[in-house]
Amino acid sequence: MPYVSIRVAGKLTKEQKQKIARGVTDVIAEATNKPKEAVLLFIDEESPANIAKAGVLIEDM
Repeated sequence: MPYVSIRVAGKLTKEQKQKIARGVTDVIAEATNKPKEAVLLFIDEESPANIAKAGVLIEDM
């Protein structure tokens, strides 16, 4: 069973999550030749206060 983990900084709307879930599921199912029902997707929404890029917190950019 393929599973996919996606991490984003900040919050997504329900509609954005649905669109991501459909699109990623389609690609993974096609690429692995597995049924869509076998694809498991996790979306983790991270606080920008907990992510840094080039030594600077994203919320401070």
